[in-house]
Amino acid sequence: MSQVTTEQITDSLKQCMDPEVPLSIVDMGLIYGIDVSDNNDVNIKMTMTTKGCPLHDTMVDDVTRYTKKVPGVNNVQVDIVWDPPWSMDRMSDDAKAKMKGFGNQNTPAPINYETAMPQGVGKMVKQEDGSIMLANEHDQGFMVNQAIIDFWKSCNGKRKVTELVDLFAQQTGLQRNQVEKEVMQLIKQLNDGGLLVISNQTETPNVEFKKLN
Repeated sequence: MSQVTTEQITDSLKQCMDPEVPLSIVDMGLIYGIDVSDNNDVNIKMTMTTKGCPLHDTMVDDVTRYTKKVPGVNNVQVDIVWDPPWSMDRMSDDAKAKMKGFGNQNTPAPINYETAMPQGVGKMVKQEDGSIMLANEHDQGFMVNQAIIDFWKSCNGKRKVTELVDLFAQQTGLQRNQVEKEVMQLIKQLNDGGLLVISNQTETPNVEFKKLN
């Protein structure tokens, strides 16, 4: 049995995206440590940008799934730690540059969260490794997790944002006030990427995406 390396785990986790921004959890600096035992059991220590992140369990599941994609990996344990607290200083130089680029892009018309009824557009694309990406009409893809896919599907053009917040809370088993900010961020992220249509919003993506093969 060949020994799994921390480099292999890190490379796989570079495909695991932060649910709030189009950057990997490695580039975001969320991985604090990777330990591989002699029998290829893997223990990962990671953090999150905020303690109140409603996608806590989803992120742990995603990290576990991407770690197990490395051939030879046996058991995976993911521990969430809060010391030291995460800050933008932990981001890679490439991630910082991309974040700066996002901030310099043209700002779309503001979304009226009281009246807007987001409509999901685009399609789901299954990758060879079994992961799912959402692709817009320009075949630009965004790697997402199951929670975001479920939310995208729930945007049917008939639900107001307030209804989507209630639905997302039900889907995640969290309180409404715990997910409201997350829903607003998801709507903006999907709208920016051309994966949601909202009245009086530009349909031109203004974030950087990975081009599908």
